Parts: sequence; structure tokens; C-alpha cells
Amino acid sequence: MAERSAHVRLLPFSGPEGKRAHLITDGSPTPLSLLADNIESQQIETATVIVELARPMVTEEAKLTADELRWIARRLIESLTDVLNIAESRGRRIPDYEE
Repeated sequence: MAERSAHVRLLPFSGPEGKRAHLITDGSPTPLSLLADNIESQQIETATVIVELARPMVTEEAKLTADELRWIARRLIESLTDVLNIAESRGRRIPDYEE
């Protein structure tokens, strides 16, 4: 029987006290890994929407208050953080090149 190696996946949500959560699997789909896939897809969709909302807010013609600019900046930071976590998690799962 072929032995499967362990895969460590950074999950797209935090554990208690904001600590990063990881899932260790054999690489096969599990309910938790499928949930993580779904959450990652939603986070990417949300980031796309936030970027589209932000574009007109930062043009020369836009007359936004400081509170409105802070709001969109917070949303952009939240979305960028989510997408960077997704990139890190997926990057860890890409096998190294064979020499």
C-alpha cells in the first residue's frame, strides 16, 4: 500500500485568540478542507468587490470625507490580508521543483 505524506494547510480563519489555524491532512478532501476552499473563494470574491468599490473613491473627482476614506482603507486592508493568507497557504502546498 502506498504511503501518503502529510500536508499542512494554513486555514483562511484564525483559531482562539487570533492564532493562525492549520490543518494537517494526507491531501485528500475532508469536510474542513472543503469548507476552507469555500471560504477562500468567498474571500477572493469579496476582495474583488471591495477593489471595484474603491476605484471611484480614490479618483481626483471624488469628494470623500476622512471617515469614508478610512472605511474603504480598512476594507482594502482586510481583503488584502485575506488574499495574502490565501496566497501563502497555496504557496506552501506547491511542491518544490525537481532539479
